Amino acid sequence: MSELSFPPLMSGLAVTGQEDPFEAACQRAVLGCDAGLVTYNLGADQLRAALVFAPEVPLHKAMAMLPTCGIGLQNALGALAPPEVAVHLEWGGGLRINGGRCGRLRIAASSTDPEVTPDWLVVGLELPLWPASEDSGETPDQTALYAEGCAEVKAPALLESWARHALHWISRWEQDGLEPLHAEWRGLAHGIGEEGQWQDATGTFLGVDEDFGMLLRDAERTRLIPLTTLLETS
Repeated sequence: MSELSFPPLMSGLAVTGQEDPFEAACQRAVLGCDAGLVTYNLGADQLRAALVFAPEVPLHKAMAMLPTCGIGLQNALGALAPPEVAVHLEWGGGLRINGGRCGRLRIAASSTDPEVTPDWLVVGLELPLWPASEDSGETPDQTALYAEGCAEVKAPALLESWARHALHWISRWEQDGLEPLHAEWRGLAHGIGEEGQWQDATGTFLGVDEDFGMLLRDAERTRLIPLTTLLETS
């Protein structure tokens, strides 16, 4: 495989074998690597990658990088996949292709305090290329990229495109604020207006607040579930 090409503000690092690019990115972030590092593992059956950020805003604002990276992936697939392929984003980081569950985004940071500006933040991507099994009877709503008419989308090109589109939306966020990001995300969000659940909370998913917190309405009240509840801890 030829060397991948990333935007000038980004650099790539391939990880091999069973090493998880998300964990590798977190480890390198702890050691002080530069922001813009893209770690990746392009296996035969799955694309796994992660982006390292150095936020300059408190964590509750920096968490916008999760939906930003989701929009970047949708835009990347929009550029490379057939036009009839529909990509939607779950609030919790899950990805949907043509309605089926297809991988996820995940997020970690150096701090879990919403008011603290973290030293680093990492967003990871896991995207199955081929179904794990020919028998999908146990998980009928699970799918894979190549099972949805995207066999011509090559993993290296998709990774490069994801990085470029994510960087584009980060620049939009820095220059124009959250409004364009919210507008784009609402058009891609899965499940708004439907019954939803997060941990022990159940209700109608009304949408999100300014910081992309989930607004969940039950019979008695509207509950706000901050995006920071999605943070993974080591």
